[in-house]
Amino acid sequence: MRILLIEDDDVLGAAVRDQIVADGHSVDWVMRRDAAGDALAVAAFDLILLDLMLPDGLGLPFLRALRGRGAVTPVIILTALDQVSDRIDGLNAGADDYLVKPFDLAELSARIGSVARRYAGN
Repeated sequence: MRILLIEDDDVLGAAVRDQIVADGHSVDWVMRRDAAGDALAVAAFDLILLDLMLPDGLGLPFLRALRGRGAVTPVIILTALDQVSDRIDGLNAGADDYLVKPFDLAELSARIGSVARRYAGN
């Protein structure tokens, strides 16, 4: 599975990247919304891991725009925004799952597997 990781924190991004690789997937890691848009324009991804607080803007408008263009790539939000209203907003914007930081990397792996299973036949 090829995963696009959109995360601006160096330490967390490296840990998530290493976990994804250890699970046998490939990962492209970008730290900004504009770089994520560029990556999506030139490559197909099986899953997107999206931080909501990026240096060049918020992740929710990015996700809404992605869904507005008809993109069906599964998205798991990774964020420190932990209010119920934040989770509802993320899921209503088109996310397939929502994981609050800090999180266990094994849980992230399980959620990636879960979302992948849901999309396997689509």
